[in-house]
Amino acid sequence: QVELVESGGGLVQSGGSLRLSCDASGRTSSIYVMGWFRQAPGKGREFVAAISWSGNRRYYADSGKGRFTISRDNAKNTVYLQMNSLKPEDTAVYYCAADTSSSSPEYSDGYDYWGQGTQVTVSS
Repeated sequence: QVELVESGGGLVQSGGSLRLSCDASGRTSSIYVMGWFRQAPGKGREFVAAISWSGNRRYYADSGKGRFTISRDNAKNTVYLQMNSLKPEDTAVYYCAADTSSSSPEYSDGYDYWGQGTQVTVSS
């Protein structure tokens, strides 16, 4: 079992920045990839970024390339999503997820564990 807890969401103006954190606990040795997804009202869950548990591979959706950076702190079992130049269309609930089966990182179906989500609201 892997437990995930997100934090760092909030309200920010367009052009601002936020850093989301995801603390992982439990059987973290079983994790291959950690991902961030988001879901806006009335829309499906969307891939944002992912990082291998070793930290040597990173994946980004086109929507966040050049603005978002995913990283992890090995000592803390924490994954971060630094979001810069935020836009109103980035408004969503952001979820972190853990994949223990080495599936494609951009597909939500491949993830086994999910956090509760953290709200990000970008005002125009």
